[in-house]
Amino acid sequence: MLSVDPKSPTPPFEQLRLQFVEQVTSGELAAGAKLPTVRRLADDLCLAPNTVARCYRELERDGFIETRGRNGSFVSPQGDAAEQQAQVAARQYADRVRQLGVPRDEALAWVRAALRE
Repeated sequence: MLSVDPKSPTPPFEQLRLQFVEQVTSGELAAGAKLPTVRRLADDLCLAPNTVARCYRELERDGFIETRGRNGSFVSPQGDAAEQQAQVAARQYADRVRQLGVPRDEALAWVRAALRE
């Protein structure tokens, strides 16, 4: 959940940027997670689209997100090469089990079992 405090001395784009960085570094936003469009987030937060666009540009510059043209913006994998590859694999697994309709608890149980081997 993102919010902007209009009374804060910190500019709105920076408030958003800091919240995104916290969510990415804490794992709340996983690698590969799709972000809302600039226009949608601006509407949701009652901000100018340019404010959100600036936030996204700075997040992309700093390697927290990547923009894939018309496909949108996504959280970038973080950490060293092995961690990044593991995050990408986790996203692919999560996407696939959702497509298959596998319940979350079952999918997690299978991962735990596989990691114990």
